[in-house]
This record gives sequence, structure tokens and C-alpha cells, in this order.
Amino acid sequence: MKSYWLLAALALIGGQVITFTGRAQDTKADTNTVEIIKQLQRRIEELEEKVKALERSKTATDQENEARAKENETKVKEAETKAKENEAKQKEIEAKDKQQIEQLDQKVKVLERNRELDQEAAQTQAKEMPKITAGADGFGISSADGAFGLQFHGTLQVDSRTYFDDPINGNDGFLIRRARPILQGTVFRDFDFLFVPDFAPSTGPTIFDAYVNYRYNPALQLQAGKFKSPIGLEQLQSDVDILFNERALPTDLVPNRDVGFALHGDLYDGIASYTAAILTGVGDARNSSNVSFDDSKAYEGRLFFQPFRKTSVSAIQGFGFGVSGSYQDYHGTNLTGLPATTGGSLPGFFTDGQEQFFAYNPASNAVVVAEGVHWRLSPQGYYYWGPFGFLGEYVISDQQVGRTVTRPFTSAHLDNRGWEVSGSWILTGEDAAFRGGVVPRHAFNPIERRWGAVQLVARYQQLDVDDSAFPLFSNPNTSARSAAGWSVGLNWYLNRNIEFKTSFSQTHFEGGGGAGPSAPAAITRQDEKVFFTRIQLAF
Repeated sequence: MKSYWLLAALALIGGQVITFTGRAQDTKADTNTVEIIKQLQRRIEELEEKVKALERSKTATDQENEARAKENETKVKEAETKAKENEAKQKEIEAKDKQQIEQLDQKVKVLERNRELDQEAAQTQAKEMPKITAGADGFGISSADGAFGLQFHGTLQVDSRTYFDDPINGNDGFLIRRARPILQGTVFRDFDFLFVPDFAPSTGPTIFDAYVNYRYNPALQLQAGKFKSPIGLEQLQSDVDILFNERALPTDLVPNRDVGFALHGDLYDGIASYTAAILTGVGDARNSSNVSFDDSKAYEGRLFFQPFRKTSVSAIQGFGFGVSGSYQDYHGTNLTGLPATTGGSLPGFFTDGQEQFFAYNPASNAVVVAEGVHWRLSPQGYYYWGPFGFLGEYVISDQQVGRTVTRPFTSAHLDNRGWEVSGSWILTGEDAAFRGGVVPRHAFNPIERRWGAVQLVARYQQLDVDDSAFPLFSNPNTSARSAAGWSVGLNWYLNRNIEFKTSFSQTHFEGGGGAGPSAPAAITRQDEKVFFTRIQLAF
């Protein structure tokens, strides 16, 4: 740096010499060279002083910078020391945190394991606890594994019947049509049972169903006890699902409930079903009294098919058809093998209004009994699609009967036949079905403007008595040879458990109508016209 300053001073002096030389030449004045030199020397000295001052200043600055550098170096060392200390503290903290996390993690694992043990204990306890249910399908209790269970259901039907131009006093009125507590359940998983008494009949409480059923699998089941005979299609429909208050005329020609054994099952996931039964045997429209009246037994069977049940085309899924029948050969004569006495005092057939229009009552006061062979045959079918439903069946009841007490002592095979077609349309759009009734989309609730489901129903029916029944086995002046009727109705389903029915039926008779104050003569003098209502509770 000193050299740089010296060179700068010499350059400045040279410039001054040149300047003075020029000036001397321009003014041509006499200049004292010595004075100039002295001035230059003084200038040099001043410059040297400035250079020394600058050097001193630089030295001081360097010393100051060096001191600052040392101070900074000290601070850096201190910072490094603090950083190392902080790093050590951080490692210590991390070690403590890690230890604490490990301790907490261990505690969490212990708590989770305890929770798993509690859940396992709760699940074990839940598996061992019985299950209680209550709802629209009834009330029940069952073991945790479902191997044992008991369900309680019930049916109550409160009816009214109003007859127009009916000659028999006391027919109009209100009645409890059915009052049935229903107990059903399961024991040891595969054994089901059903017990259904009825407290409505005027004769006193009656057992309608009482059986046990072994379910080896859906295709192979064995039933023993008292149950519905597998013949009539509408008869096999549940009492709470039928469209009208009373079943149609063909049901007069099939047995109701009987005692015995039945092998039955559903094949190919319900596409086909079968029943083969051996029963005590009862007359048309009768219930078994639990007492055998003949050594012979009735052989009854049914085959039914729903070929499109599993297809994807909904329009044909609800189509079903089948055939059923029975055979029995009485070894002796009896009255129980004849039709029920409903609506009269003698065996015979009855109308929608439960009035007898035909009876085995020959004018000669002979007594008619069942003897020999009695067989039945019934082709049947139904179709359900959305809100529409259709059901039809045809029944032949061919029975050998005989005359006793008065001559001629003769017998004959009477081929009695009946058929029906019925249709339904649910105006509110719910699905119709053979089983399960109608389930409203919206249960009745006037506050929320919900009104349940409404169904329009109609039916035509006919029953023809074999002409050979007259006059030896039935009086043509009192008993009708045939009955044909139509019915229309409106069913209102408030919810799954409450239903209101109202319908009108008119039945026309061919034959009969003679003198007499009682059925069947009084009934067959004019068409039967009956207005029905029903309030039904079923759960």
C-alpha cells in the first residue's frame, strides 16, 4: 500500500511540474526555480504525512478487524459449544421422550388387549344369552344359537253378516269368526312345532293345528299331528290371507284338517314342491275330531310347480300350477265320511253366507251314509304380478254313498264338482302374493296423510251336485242341484297387522225351494245376498 501511495504522489508532482512549465512558457515570466522546488518538497512532505496517516489508519483498522475476528471466532466457538450442549440436551430429551412413548405404547397395548378380552367375554356372554324379539311378525324368544325358540302369534276376526230377503231369523249379526292364539317354535334346531286352538266356535274351544315337523333339509321333511289336508288350493292359503271373509264353493268339496303323517318338501329352491300324506280321513269340509271312525286310511298328495320362480323376468315369476288328490276306501258305513253339517242339521254343502243349500235328506226319511271309495282330484293354479293376483281351482269329489233305514237299500257314486276363479288388484300399488298378505308401503297414519293399502277383489264360483243324488239320497224339492255365485269386495290394509274387509256376495240356486222353514229349503227359495264386513288383527 505504501508503494501505491508514493507512485500516486510522484504522478501528482509530475503533473504539477508540467503545469508550472506550461504556465511559465505561456506568461513568459521569470520564475524562481528554487521556490518551486521548495514548494514541491513541501508538497511531497505533506503527501508523505498523508501516506503515513493512511498507513496508521490502515494498521488500526486491521488491528480492529483482527480483534473483531478473534471476538467473532470466540463467539462462534461459544455458539458451537452451546449447540453441542443443546444437541446433548436434545438427545437427552429425545431419549426421555422415546422412553415415555414406549411406556405409553405398552400401556396402550395392555389396554387394547384388555378391551379385546372384554369384547370376547361380552361376545361369549351374548352367544349364551337368549334373544327376545317383538314386532309386526309377533313375539318370540330363542336361544343364542337358534337351536331353540318359541314364537307367539295370534288371529282375531270380528265379522258382521247382513242378509237381504233371508227367511231365517237370527242370521244377521256380529260374530267372532276366529280367535286363535298361535304357538310355534323349534327344538334342537331341526324340529318345529305348531299349536293352534280356536276359541270362536259355538261348540267350544277346538284344536285346529297341533303337529311337529322334522326338517332334515328343505327337500325332505316329516310332519306328524293335526294339520291341513294338502288338497284345496284356497284351503291351503292362510286364514288371514284369503281375499273374502269365506272361502269359495270348491272348498266345500275338500277336507279341512286331519290327523296323520305327511312327507313333504321343496325341490330346486322352491321350483317344485310335494306332499304325500296318510291320514285318518274326513268328509268334505270337515275337521278331524281326533277319533278314527274307520279302519281304512286316506292317502292324499299334492304336486305344485313354480317353473319361473328363479327367472329374471318378473312378469312370470309369480306363476304356479299343480294337482292334488286323495283316495280312501271305507270298510264300513259312517256319517263322518259325508260332508260337514255347516248351516244345517244334516251333512251337505253351504254358501258364502254359511247357509246350507244341499243336504243328504231323502224324502223317504232314509239315512244316507258314506260307504266304499271316496276320491278327490283338484287341478289348481295361480298367477301374481305386481299388484295383480289371480287364483283358480277345480275340484272333483267322487263319493260312494248308501241308503239305510228305509228301502231301497242302494248305493251310488256321486260325482260332485266345483270351481272358482278370483282376482285381485291392489290400487295403491303394493305387491300381491299367495302367502304373506299385503304389506302396505305406508302404514295408516292420518296425521301424516298415510292411508295404508287398498285392494279390489272379485270372484266367481260354482258347485254342481251329481244328478244321481236325487231323489234317493237327497230331496230335489228342498236341496239345490247347483249353486253359482259372484262376489266383489274392497280390502283396506291399515298396516301389516290390522285389516278391514267389506264385500258383497250373491248366490243363485238351481232346484230346491220347496216347503219348510229351515235349510236347505228356506235357503234355496231365493238368491242369497249377503253383505260382509271384517276387522282383523293378525300378528
